[in-house]
Amino acid sequence: MRGGPGDAERRQRWGRLFEELDSNKDGRVDVHELRQGLARLGGGDPNRDTQQGSSPEGDTDPHGGLDLEEFSRYLQEREQRLLLLFHSLDRNQDGHIDVSEIQQSFRALGISISLEQAEKILHSMDRDGTMTIDWQEWRDHFLLHSLENVEDVVYFWKHSTVLDIGECLTVPDEFSEQEKLSGMWWKQLVAGAVAGAVSRTGTAPLDRLKVFMQVHASKTNKLNILGGLKNMIREGGMRSLWRGNGINVLKIAPESAIKFMAYEQIKRAIRGQQESLHVQERFVAGSLAGATAQTIIYPMEVLKTRLTLRRTGQYKGLLDCAWRILEREGPRAFYRGYLPNVLGIIPYAGIDLAVYETLKNRWLQQYSHDSADPGILVLLACGTVSSTCGQIASYPLALVRTRMQAQASIEGAPQLSMLGLFRHILSQDGVWGLYRGIAPNFMKVIPAVSISYVVYENMKQALGVTSR
Repeated sequence: MRGGPGDAERRQRWGRLFEELDSNKDGRVDVHELRQGLARLGGGDPNRDTQQGSSPEGDTDPHGGLDLEEFSRYLQEREQRLLLLFHSLDRNQDGHIDVSEIQQSFRALGISISLEQAEKILHSMDRDGTMTIDWQEWRDHFLLHSLENVEDVVYFWKHSTVLDIGECLTVPDEFSEQEKLSGMWWKQLVAGAVAGAVSRTGTAPLDRLKVFMQVHASKTNKLNILGGLKNMIREGGMRSLWRGNGINVLKIAPESAIKFMAYEQIKRAIRGQQESLHVQERFVAGSLAGATAQTIIYPMEVLKTRLTLRRTGQYKGLLDCAWRILEREGPRAFYRGYLPNVLGIIPYAGIDLAVYETLKNRWLQQYSHDSADPGILVLLACGTVSSTCGQIASYPLALVRTRMQAQASIEGAPQLSMLGLFRHILSQDGVWGLYRGIAPNFMKVIPAVSISYVVYENMKQALGVTSR
């Protein structure tokens, strides 16, 4: 800690930072003050930083905080690590990190970002307007964050959320190599599955109402939201509003796992010798992964529809329902409506991804001048709007799929093909007939997104998953 003018300057700088963080002026910086300081200085997730070790190994009293000497010793170690990290990112060793070097760092970890996204990341640290990051800017931006390697830097910049609205047609979540090696990916999948289960259970009455209206609503019976709820309660009581929810929750885990594994394999096949995938290639890989998962778990979709529409006492349970379908209609019944279901993945996933990226980037361009992270509320809003747009595009196919799954169980209903059913609906009810039940579907989006996000964040904390 002794030396020339450089050491004196560093000690003065560390002393000023210590005074700024020591809000109660007791001569020590504790975890609470460190969290407040991180939030005030504008960086990352203070919970993650304090959990992952933003305190020196030599601190003998972590609960009592750090005195100035301990704090200075810790910052000296941090600066040494950050300098090594800075040099590893500064590929041409000119003393500055530019936009192309940020893109290269992401590509090296298999993540493709656009020039615009890389510029946003650079702007979040570039204080002198040179469009490059020098050592001082890098050091001041990351000094209090627990970054140890390039993967941690990308982890810091990356943000992902899990939104479960009951439609598993979106492009699967991305995981870094570090997350895969550490096993963090499966904890995040578990957290997402639990969030989806709670979210679907909370919005199950609206989901059952949607299916009920898709199958039974027409110009002649004028079935509306209130009338549909009354009919279901009159027929089976309040508990009937949750019919079909059990298997809807049961299929989350296998579908998520299959989709994740298929996505990784398809990405590897598409990527070949490339370092990363473009957005269009991610969409193709995601759509194929979704189709693979749907192909395998599709019989559960058919069972969900039949159990959702069942009358009181019609089936004893899931196995009884499956056995009766097999006995009366044969094994092909478990894939009724499969074609419109798979076709629906393409417009849903494509529009969802395109609208999400467009809205997020537009918001960053107009309202975010010094940060590459738009914040969780903006991301939730973008996700809600994009999933709603995807639903509007794919809803007619979803309605036809549900009708095909259910028509064999409805007495007197014609057994039509996909195109035949389209023509029948258009001739009987017009274009609006293809959107029967979309109102309760829209009604469940905001509560489903809110519930899934809150539960997901709490599950991540319970499982020890670090914020992304």
